[in-house]
Amino acid sequence: MSEPGASALPPRRPSRQCFIHPDSLSLDSSTCFSSPPVNFLQELPSYRSTARKRTNILSRDKQSGTLLKPIDSYSSQLEEGVTENLDSQSIRKYALNISEKRRLRDIQETQMKYLSEWDQWKRYSSKSWKRFLEKAREMTTHLELWREDLRSIEGKFGTGIQSYFSFLRFLVLLNLVIFLIIFMLVLLPVLLTKHKITNSSFVLIPSKDIDIQCTVYPISSSGLIYFYSYIIDLLSGTGFLEETFLFYGHYTIHGVKFQNFTYDLPLAYLLSTVTYLVLSLLWIVKRSVEGFKINLIQSEEHFQSYCNKIFAGWDFCITNRSMANLKHSSLRYELRADLEEERIRQKIAERTSEDTIRIYSLRLLLNCIVLAVLAACFYAIYRATIFSQEHMKKEIDKMVFGENLLILYLPSIVITLANFITPVIFAKIIHYEDYSPGFEIRLTILRCVFMRLATICVLVFTLGSKITSCDNLSCELCGYNQKLYPCWETQVGQEMYKLMIFDLIIILAVTLFVDFPRKLLVTYCSSWKLMQCWGQQEFAIPDNVLGIVYGQTICWIGAFFSPLLPAIATLKFIIIFYVKEMSLLYTCKPSPRQFRASNSNFFFLLVLLIGLCLAVIPLTISMAHIPSSKACGPFTNLNTTWEVVPKTVSTFPSSLQTLVHGITSEAFAVPFFMIICLVMFYFIALAGAHKRVVVQLREQLLLESRDKHYLIQKLTEAQKDVRN
Repeated sequence: MSEPGASALPPRRPSRQCFIHPDSLSLDSSTCFSSPPVNFLQELPSYRSTARKRTNILSRDKQSGTLLKPIDSYSSQLEEGVTENLDSQSIRKYALNISEKRRLRDIQETQMKYLSEWDQWKRYSSKSWKRFLEKAREMTTHLELWREDLRSIEGKFGTGIQSYFSFLRFLVLLNLVIFLIIFMLVLLPVLLTKHKITNSSFVLIPSKDIDIQCTVYPISSSGLIYFYSYIIDLLSGTGFLEETFLFYGHYTIHGVKFQNFTYDLPLAYLLSTVTYLVLSLLWIVKRSVEGFKINLIQSEEHFQSYCNKIFAGWDFCITNRSMANLKHSSLRYELRADLEEERIRQKIAERTSEDTIRIYSLRLLLNCIVLAVLAACFYAIYRATIFSQEHMKKEIDKMVFGENLLILYLPSIVITLANFITPVIFAKIIHYEDYSPGFEIRLTILRCVFMRLATICVLVFTLGSKITSCDNLSCELCGYNQKLYPCWETQVGQEMYKLMIFDLIIILAVTLFVDFPRKLLVTYCSSWKLMQCWGQQEFAIPDNVLGIVYGQTICWIGAFFSPLLPAIATLKFIIIFYVKEMSLLYTCKPSPRQFRASNSNFFFLLVLLIGLCLAVIPLTISMAHIPSSKACGPFTNLNTTWEVVPKTVSTFPSSLQTLVHGITSEAFAVPFFMIICLVMFYFIALAGAHKRVVVQLREQLLLESRDKHYLIQKLTEAQKDVRN
C-alpha cells in the first residue's frame, strides 16, 4: 500500500513552516516553513528520478494513457463507481470495510424505493438467481471426486503432493469423458442394433476390387485349449478378447440403418478419435493457463523469488507437525539452492576462456553419452518388438506358459527396464555438467520425459515398419503385410493394451514387494548400517507424474485401435490413486525437494501436453498413410482411414462442396495464416505494453518507498532540531 505522495500536494500554494510538537510528533499548521513546497518536493528522490527520465517516460505515458492518478482521490472515485454500479455489481466484490459496505447497502435499499415495479422485480430476480448459483456451486463442491481424501493429503503433506493427486483425478475425469465420447458415437449404435433394442440393422457393403487373400482373418485356432491360455488371453488381449468390443477388428460394420436414416459408422469412428484429441488439447490448455501466469510471475526475477520464499513461502494448509518440519527443511533447501545458483552465476561470470572451453567440451561429451544411452534403449526396444512379432505366431501348445507370456510381453518388459535404468544414469551424468541445482532438476526431468514418451513412439513405428514391409505377394496385393498382420489395427491395439496392463502390474508390484518390505526393514532394522544408508523410499512427485503421463499417452494412442481402452485407463488411474495414497501414508516419506502447487500444476500439464503431441504423430501416420485392413474394421472398403472424409464431402450438395473445398484450399489457407500471424503479433505487442506498464508500476512503488524513507528522515531531523 502506498501513501499520498508528493504529487498530491498543491504545487503553488503559499507554504507555512509547520511546528513540530516534541511530545506528540504531530505537525501544527499554524507555523510554516521558510521555503515553498515546490522546493521541498523537488528534493524528493522520486522527483529527481522522474526529472532524469522525463523526456522518454512522460511522452510514453501520455501516448499510452498509463499515467497514474493521484492516490488521494481513490476513495472518492471508488465510492462514485460503487454508487453508479450498485445495480450490476455485488457489494461483496468491493475491497471495503464492513461499515462502508453497510452504508452502501443502505444506499442501495433507498434507491430501490424509487424504482418502478418492473425494475424492482428485475433486481430481486437477479439477486435470487445469483444466490441460487452460489448455492449450486456449494452443492457441487460436495460432489467432487475424492474431496475428503485430497483435503486430508493437503493437510498432512502440503499442496505440492496434493497437486499430484488432483492431477490424477483430472486424468480420471478426462478418460471418463473420452470413453463417453467413444461410447456415444461408436458403441451405442452398435449395441442398440445388436441387441435389437431399436428398429435398426447393420449395413455391410461388399468389398470391391479386393483380392480374396486380403479378406482372410483367422482369429483363433480350434482344438484343445489349455486353462492357462485364458490367463494369457486376458493379459495379452488375444483369444476370446480379440473377438469382443475391446478391439478395432470387432467393428466390421459399414453403417447402422435406422428407420429414417443410415448412421455412417466409419465417419463416426474417425470423428470420435478427432473429438477426444481436440477435447484433450483444449482441456489441458485451459487448465494450464492459470499455472502459466503464476509461474511467469514467480520466475521473473531472483529478488522476487527470494521475497516469495521468505514472506509467502509457508503452506498454511499443513496441520501435521512432521510435515511442518519437512516444510521448514524444504524452505531451507530452496534458499540454499538459490544461494548455490547465485554462486554458480558468479562462477560463470568469473570463468576464463579456457574454463569455458573445458566445461562446454565436457558437456558435449556427456550429451553424446546421453544420446548413446537413448539410442541403445531405442534399439533394444526395436529388436525386442521384432523378436516378439516374429515368434508370437507359434502355437500355444509348442511353448510353456512362461515362455509364451515372456514373448508376448517382451517389448513391455524392455520399455519398463529402460524407464527404470535411464533416470539413474541421467542423474549420475548431470552432476558432472556443472549446472545450477534448479536447471539440473529441469534437464533431468526433460530427458526422462523424452525417454518415457519416445519409447512408445519407437514401439509404434517399429510395428508400422513391420506392417508395411512387403516381401511376399499378398503384401503387394493388400498394401500391407497381410500374412503376419491380417488385422493390423487390432494387433497394434493389443500392444497398447499390454503396455497398459503391464504398467499397472509394475506399479502394484513395486508398491507391494519393494516399498512395503523396505518400510518394514527400515522400521524394525534401523540399527543396521545398510538400512541407515538405504533409508525409506521417497515419494518423488516428478517420477510419479512421468509414470501416469506415460500411461495417458498409451491411452491416447491406443483408443483408436482399442475403443474401450479409455475405460480401462479410468479404472487403472482409480486403482493407482488408492495405491499411491496408501503408499504415501504408510510406506513412503515425502521428498525434501517439495514443489509449489502452482509450479507443479503447470509442470504436470506441460508434460501431459508433450505426451499429447507425441501421441498425435503415430495416429496421424496410421490414419493417413498406412492402408487400412481389408479383413476387419469399418474401413475395409477404403484405402486409408482418412478417405472417409472426402467420401462424405462428396455426398454434400454442390454449393456446400464448393465451400468446403474453398476452405481447405491454399487460397484460403494463406490469408488465414497471415491473419492469424497479425493477431498473434498484436497480442505480443499488447503483452509487451502491459509488461512496460508493470515495470512503471514497480518503479513507482520503489520511488514511493524512497519518498517515505526521505520524509521520515526529514521528520526525524526536524524533530531533533526542535528538541535542540
